[in-house]
Amino acid sequence: MNIEFLRTFILLEELKSFSKLANILKTSQSTLSHRISQIESDYGDIKLINRTTRKFELTEEGTIFLEYAKGIIELYDKSKEKLAQFSDKITEDIIISASTLPGSHILPKFIAQFGEQYPHANFKIMINNSEHSLDLITKNQVDFAGIGSYMGYKEENFEAIKIGEENLKFICSPNHELAKKNKSISFKELLKFPFISREKGSGTRDIFEHNFLENNKLEIKLAMDNNDSIISAISESNYVSVLSETIAQKAVNANLITFLEIEEYPTITSRDIFFIKPKNKALSILKKKFWDTLSK
Repeated sequence: MNIEFLRTFILLEELKSFSKLANILKTSQSTLSHRISQIESDYGDIKLINRTTRKFELTEEGTIFLEYAKGIIELYDKSKEKLAQFSDKITEDIIISASTLPGSHILPKFIAQFGEQYPHANFKIMINNSEHSLDLITKNQVDFAGIGSYMGYKEENFEAIKIGEENLKFICSPNHELAKKNKSISFKELLKFPFISREKGSGTRDIFEHNFLENNKLEIKLAMDNNDSIISAISESNYVSVLSETIAQKAVNANLITFLEIEEYPTITSRDIFFIKPKNKALSILKKKFWDTLSK
């Protein structure tokens, strides 16, 4: 019996979707199906999932097995944690869901440093927007999350470490009419051009809409779900947008986009970046060490 197959089964029941779980674990639905089939085979070809209906549902055997699977996982994790004190080679998976700025620009350096000291820590970072990351951590499907906004979730339900702060900047193509003025522009001039927004659920969009009250005057023509797509679209058009200064800087250096300075708003808005976990959640050995490392 593969212990990770049991984890797959438990997560699958929580999500009630092979496709959603495959997306989270970055694997194929056929791989997940094989894991479930292997469990069913190990227990005498029972059926854990009713495959004759469109709606995901467990069979009677699946419902019974679910409770035992949870118990097995709990005992396994507790035994591993207890015995870890006798070994310096304990291996742990540390799963993090983070938005682009913390996931691609802030956390990697800490992970690399931690990995040198604890080589048996296996990190997996999933890049999701803040809303999706918060959803995953509240469902206990990831260990930690890196976010730029709480997206309406109650902050008191989480423990948080501030790992950075960031400014938002207006951007456009270097060939844009606004960029050729070689000076700061008025907000009224900016409003003449179509605007590209991040998708709903994005921390950048949430902070921008809540903190920059003039945002409702912008003519939003497109919404895109990642920063690279926005940069690509901006570099070849007369659109304008708003991005994290850190994320946009490489594209500015490569002359793909340029920053716009607004006369009335020298600072658009700023935000803090947080690394979070559910409040009072107990952490296993390496997870706690990583949390404590970031705390310092």
